[in-house]
Amino acid sequence: MIMIDRVEASLDRIRNHHSQNGVIQPLLTDLYQINMAYAYWKSGKIEDYAVFDLFFRKNPFHGEFTIFAGLEECLKFMENFRYSESDIQYLRETMPDTVEPEFFDFLADVTTKDVKVYAIDEGKVVFPRVPLLVLEGPLIVIQLLETTLLTLVNYASLIATNAARYRMAAGRKIRLLEFGLRRAQGPDGGLTASKYAYIGGFDGTSNVLAGKLYNIPVKGTHAHSYVSSYSCLDDLHTETLKHKETGAVMNLKEVSLAWRSLLADKLKILQSEASDGELAAFISFAIAFPSGFIALIDTYDVLKSGLLNFCAVALGLHDLGYRALGVRIDSGDLAYLSCVARSTFATITKGFDLEWFEHLQIVASNDINEETIISLNEQGHKIDCFGIGTHLVTCQRQPALGCVFKLVEINGEAKIKLSQDVEKITCPGKKAVYRLYGADGHALIDLMHRTTESAPKCGSRVLCRHPFQESKRAYVSPAKVEALFKLYWKDGKIQQDLPNLEEVRDRVASSLQTLRQDHKRNLNPTPYKEESPSSGSHSFITCHHHLEFPLQPHSWSLSWFLLIVK
Repeated sequence: MIMIDRVEASLDRIRNHHSQNGVIQPLLTDLYQINMAYAYWKSGKIEDYAVFDLFFRKNPFHGEFTIFAGLEECLKFMENFRYSESDIQYLRETMPDTVEPEFFDFLADVTTKDVKVYAIDEGKVVFPRVPLLVLEGPLIVIQLLETTLLTLVNYASLIATNAARYRMAAGRKIRLLEFGLRRAQGPDGGLTASKYAYIGGFDGTSNVLAGKLYNIPVKGTHAHSYVSSYSCLDDLHTETLKHKETGAVMNLKEVSLAWRSLLADKLKILQSEASDGELAAFISFAIAFPSGFIALIDTYDVLKSGLLNFCAVALGLHDLGYRALGVRIDSGDLAYLSCVARSTFATITKGFDLEWFEHLQIVASNDINEETIISLNEQGHKIDCFGIGTHLVTCQRQPALGCVFKLVEINGEAKIKLSQDVEKITCPGKKAVYRLYGADGHALIDLMHRTTESAPKCGSRVLCRHPFQESKRAYVSPAKVEALFKLYWKDGKIQQDLPNLEEVRDRVASSLQTLRQDHKRNLNPTPYKEESPSSGSHSFITCHHHLEFPLQPHSWSLSWFLLIVK
């Protein structure tokens, strides 16, 4: 009983808006962060004041956009950041004997109250090199936050982006369910995937704990093992069900058998080839869930057995006052089988004057990925809902986003990382970021510049320059200017009202609407130009048709830009 109470208390803490999974703590970091902290402390750099940018260098999945996610978890981490006594004791035992004891006393008192966090709203579309988070404060403290913030943003943003791509491929009318817990990278990976797939546009999850913790709709049917556990109709231990309206007890087995005999003739299917064990499984499941009956119809043969047995039980349920919900197909030619299923439902609708039967749901699973959905669309499938697991939660097409955390200013002095690999050169200094929009509402440019420079104004021409290639520049006259950074953390407190999951989900959808369609398409989306003196791999995005290019060269300034549509 004590153990149960502890588990419930833990779950309550997770559900609380300002609490967090217990594994997210200061020691969830790389050792070199603590090593650097000690070296800073030892060399007297405790008072150094720094600015760090958290950003990524390339959009995932060969696409041209990313969804920013994980901000709330970052802020909760900031709020709960404190080394416990056991943390300090572990570090004393783990670090070299040469580490002075006073350093551990220092760590015991470290908090994030002197750190400021500026961030883009969670759920916004974001692009390479534009900081997602800007941290400003004591160098030694921010260094201790780096790895944890990266792990909270990287996977969350990757999953949300992957989910958004599936949503765009499927369209708005198709329901998407996340079925990936059994294939996820451990329990925490499974919960994170369920949460951020929902933010990215999925409609529900099979993950029951995610449903409880995050209030995500939970959906599920049954497995092949349930069907194959029945060998014949004699395996049925319960055959009756009360009529929904009259309460009269009726034998669903007998009613279903009568319907199967009638349907076999009408649908020209040999009743002898249909599995009695499958029929028994469907009857038992329908008795258990008469108002939520969805049957998995490909355990044996969809066309010779599964469809016939499902329709017989569905019509039997109808005789008892209930309506079945639909079928799930987990193997085979999904486009063809869904079309046959829809045609079968239409035949029954016409033959028995049951208008609702034609609109039964067809759910498809079976290792579906983004390309599968696009191919099924081209084949004219009749699927209403996709259940997607492995390719969604493991992001098989690209397993990591690659966010980085770079020092850009120390004690008021801008810092830059130089590299022969141009992609790894950083944009120095503390920056402001603005998104400039055209008159049609589409985003044109994310403009980064030093905070000491004036913000761009609507209707005024803005000269935008590539950060490292002086010849690449353009004038933009924005119809709307949006400041992307908000102050989210200061004085040890969250400074903004945090949206719930539904609100972040809505923000993802609305933010994607600001992008041109050619920038979001799966095949050959409008690309960034990739140019550099060495490997040709530096990001530059070509310009929208109404941008003006200057004819005369201009002197270099600290204004940087990333154009986000062609």
